[in-house]
Amino acid sequence: MNLDQFKPLTVYTIYIAATPEKVWEALTSAEFSREYFSGFAVEMEPKLGGTFIVRAPDGSEHISGEVLEYDPPRKLTVTWNVNWPGLVEKLGITVVTYEIEPAGGAVRLTLSQRHDRPLSEDILSGGRTGWPAILSGLKSLLETGKSPKIEMSPPVKLLEALKAMGINIP
Repeated sequence: MNLDQFKPLTVYTIYIAATPEKVWEALTSAEFSREYFSGFAVEMEPKLGGTFIVRAPDGSEHISGEVLEYDPPRKLTVTWNVNWPGLVEKLGITVVTYEIEPAGGAVRLTLSQRHDRPLSEDILSGGRTGWPAILSGLKSLLETGKSPKIEMSPPVKLLEALKAMGINIP
């Protein structure tokens, strides 16, 4: 896969009072991710080409993908494909990259979400709504030991745009 064809459409940078190793563990561990990601659990094979899965609280496979870059505790790139019938075929593959850099007594975490084709603002509203909540929960958990309970659901504009494309949301 040629990552150069993917354009960064969404980029977030946050600073977390933690070590790079702790941030890496939080991003790649089912136990940690359940705490800050509304009960969703990240499961991955820790290697280049490994599987990447995010399980919903009911245990179903909500997101599937592959590890494209694996450089602990500095960089992780994965394909991030929501398992809704027809979604990937119509919207293409999503690539998510986490870059972890020391920043004094903190860590700078930069997340980018890229796509291989132009997407409408309505389609992009899903990630643009979800990522701030996920990253805020991650930061709170690592800094205070507690994560806020954030209610998340897909934005109405996203659901309407998907429906107009013929994608059925489970």
